[in-house]
Amino acid sequence: MKAIFINGSPRKKWSTYQMLEKAMEGAKEAGAEAEFINLYDYDFKGCRSCFACKLINAKTNGLCAIRDDLRPVLEKALNADVIVIGSPVYFYFNTGVSRSFMERLMFPVLSYNPKVNEKTGELESSLLDRTVPTAMIYTTGAPEEMAAQEFKHALEVNAHFLETIYGYTETLYTYQTYQFTDYSKYDMMEGVEEVRRKQRGEQFPKDLEKAFELGKRLVEKAKELQE
Repeated sequence: MKAIFINGSPRKKWSTYQMLEKAMEGAKEAGAEAEFINLYDYDFKGCRSCFACKLINAKTNGLCAIRDDLRPVLEKALNADVIVIGSPVYFYFNTGVSRSFMERLMFPVLSYNPKVNEKTGELESSLLDRTVPTAMIYTTGAPEEMAAQEFKHALEVNAHFLETIYGYTETLYTYQTYQFTDYSKYDMMEGVEEVRRKQRGEQFPKDLEKAFELGKRLVEKAKELQE
């Protein structure tokens, strides 16, 4: 049972990292072999629209044909039993690096010629022959109410494609994350530091526990699917 945890944040030790790390701990407790990957350690770009993965009798086997730093990560993802992607919310969406990764991850296994599942009668657009539990973990400085009004609906497209291609997905948010060690150096609204310090002390530990349970739950789900 292999689980990979993809960090789409440039900050390697802050909130997104910590949420993913907790999710990974949960996965390990459930018996998975887990690996943590920082996307900012790799030199890569998004999809080039070469369509090599859509050629008839393509030899890519669900892998992006581009051979760059990301190729080994994509190979691991293709063989993983659980995939968790974490990202802060920048300009109301996940980071450009995480989005580029998701393009390269999902497009090669998305079929342009959906087939009818003989058991369910439903159209299937995935080339995968198994369900892989997935999740997105988002961290944001926005309050929950603002996130719901302004950008959570936009991020639902990620869940849609993860569900379409991998068959199962969950989403976890943590709000009003603590961004700096010294807020006095930055141009911020009055009172923001106090609110976020309180959230860091009271709510963030609860969110970390949710991340732990998420990682554990996904591995347990993967085990059930393989029985």
